[in-house]
Amino acid sequence: MQHVDKAQVKAFLLALQEQICAALTAADGQAQFVEDSWQRAEGGGGRSRVLTHGAVFEQAGVNFSHVFGDKMPGSATAHRPELAGRGFEAMGVSLVIHPNNPHVPTSHANVRFFIAEKAGEEPVWWFGGGFDLTPFYPVEADVRHWHQTAKDCCDPFGDDVYPKYKKWCDEYFYLKHRQETRGVGGLFFDDLNEWGFESSFSFMRSVGEAFTKAYVPIVEARKNTAYGDHERQFQLYRRGRYVEFNLVFDRGTLFGLQSGGRTESILMSMPPLVRWEYGYQPAADSAEAQLYSRYLQPQDWLGLEATS
Repeated sequence: MQHVDKAQVKAFLLALQEQICAALTAADGQAQFVEDSWQRAEGGGGRSRVLTHGAVFEQAGVNFSHVFGDKMPGSATAHRPELAGRGFEAMGVSLVIHPNNPHVPTSHANVRFFIAEKAGEEPVWWFGGGFDLTPFYPVEADVRHWHQTAKDCCDPFGDDVYPKYKKWCDEYFYLKHRQETRGVGGLFFDDLNEWGFESSFSFMRSVGEAFTKAYVPIVEARKNTAYGDHERQFQLYRRGRYVEFNLVFDRGTLFGLQSGGRTESILMSMPPLVRWEYGYQPAADSAEAQLYSRYLQPQDWLGLEATS
């Protein structure tokens, strides 16, 4: 029976939450995270940390959870029948950041571990996660930095890893009903176990630790860019896409709600302010139009296809 060290994974995730919160607090320079520890009646719990009304971040949530139970949700066993009759544990760190300044992108990251066990049988386990960037007024150099950092954290695990998980991210964070990506992508991986526990865990750590390297330099570069109500209103409108994706498509949100997770923590990804507008069309040749025409379709940001 293969060795799976759940305690080691949990210790890393708790330390990662600390590291990310420290980096975001420093970038904001004003507000602090407030911690809310919680218990789940069916088993497990977590600690949610939320920063609000900051100098840079309107709301930033960094949540750790570790939940377990004797029975998988029906939605999970329908897709993975081998999980039927097994107890499960799911642990992870998930974060969503909604800045004040429309020139600072919204961002999301998640790393997680899942294991389902049954006496006398091999455990079923996997790692998942990734990070993605949702700018409103993109700067191409920022997008290239984001993707270069993503590639750098993948490269030690094989030349094919970044292209594979970058493509998965483009496909996963795609709003079919809008025919556009949620943002400019990044990495997404799930069901990772074929490398064995140690290598799979090492990759998850690499992705988790890369997030602040990818995001904080963009925050620092854009947080003092001037903006007015026009840009703010467009930011609030585009946040609506974030809500649509999370409530319609996001696996983590759906699993959390269906498994009886803590609603307040699951929905911390929602922006504090958002608006919808019927039939919105950006003005021709505007910065808003450029978001749609240049950035909201999957593409090769690093020029890898041209050099391969």
